[in-house]
Amino acid sequence: MVLVRVLSHTEMGIWALFLTITSVFEASKSGLLKNAHVRYVSSSDIVTEKVIIASSSFVINLVVSIIFIIFILFGSRWLSVQLNAGLALSSALQWFIPGVICMIFFSHLEAVQQSYLDFKGVSAGYLIRQISFFILIVVNMLFKATFSLNLLALYQFISILAGTITLYVFTRKYLVHRYKPEVAWIKKILGYGGYIFGSGIMGNIYSNIDKVMAAKFISSSSVSFYNTASRINGMVDVPSYAAAEILFPKTAHASAHEGKERVKYLYEKMVSILLSFTIPLAIFIILFPRLVITIIAGPSYLTAVPILQLYMLASIFRPMQNQAANLLNSIDKPALCFWINTLGLAEALIINYACLYYFGFYGAAIGTLISSIIGTFFWYFIMKYQIGAEVSGISKYTAEFYKTAYRGLMQSLKKTDTITHIN
Repeated sequence: MVLVRVLSHTEMGIWALFLTITSVFEASKSGLLKNAHVRYVSSSDIVTEKVIIASSSFVINLVVSIIFIIFILFGSRWLSVQLNAGLALSSALQWFIPGVICMIFFSHLEAVQQSYLDFKGVSAGYLIRQISFFILIVVNMLFKATFSLNLLALYQFISILAGTITLYVFTRKYLVHRYKPEVAWIKKILGYGGYIFGSGIMGNIYSNIDKVMAAKFISSSSVSFYNTASRINGMVDVPSYAAAEILFPKTAHASAHEGKERVKYLYEKMVSILLSFTIPLAIFIILFPRLVITIIAGPSYLTAVPILQLYMLASIFRPMQNQAANLLNSIDKPALCFWINTLGLAEALIINYACLYYFGFYGAAIGTLISSIIGTFFWYFIMKYQIGAEVSGISKYTAEFYKTAYRGLMQSLKKTDTITHIN
């Protein structure tokens, strides 16, 4: 909300590309390491084995981050030119290298926390990380200092450092401060997490393909409008991603000890709860998009109104897809998830390219909606085959949720009326 009012459309577009690249890396690395780390540590009762798993995971974390830093140093200029961002994108990425190093420790501590089914430290770490970044931006604005993309990249590093320190404070009770990696465990983590890593890359590129293709085929400034709609859409998706973090260890345990019926129940229940929140919110934003965009980004971004409406329609289909991909990983079928995500990315590339060609500026948003609809049907049949998931089950639990919420509201109103009458 602050940056869109102080950066030009071109700068905002390049900043959105910066966030896309760094978040794809971060999320993909997390897919490689965190799921395997959580799965193996949470299923082990031997302290020395947990130390070996954590140490082996850290080694992979370090190596992957070094590879990304090498890419930034030698490949970011090429990428920056390809995305019509001049050298500004490359420069911002190079300023963020300290942040990449800091993320090694942040993501490792996050995995340690979640492997013990403790989410307090992760919540605190992300909260401090985001608040500190916001404070730095506001202070910069209050002192009327010049904003630059390089400075924002540096602020990102400082905020990640603050989040890492916070996360360490919460996580140190689980740390034994011993370092004992083993080649066998490195291979095992890569064997399990390799497909998840590839799947994560495919899934994250799929989620951001609209912005990347808009930059390539239209202009970097066009990305600012897509990014505005995407940020608002991201707020709707927050419960879905949060649920995935909780559902993963639950379904992993259910798959190993309680059977397919329990996994089916968890999947249908989670999707129904997410839809119960997503549908009303999406309908509100579809009906009042100009109001939402004006509040969030200001009137100069009203061009993004149709993009936001199309994104909101697509958001209704995403909970089923997001939870399905996460569930396949949790029941030890990462290879299947990888190939589905690969096919989904290929489908999205073709559809988005065709829509950009025929519809121009709004083509990527139209393509995103079409891809989401097709993907949802495909994922549903996969879930039906793998765990017996049914639309009827999801519908039943969604209706139950609304009934429970309605009864709770009515009881609350009755209590209020009674208290008012007594007074």
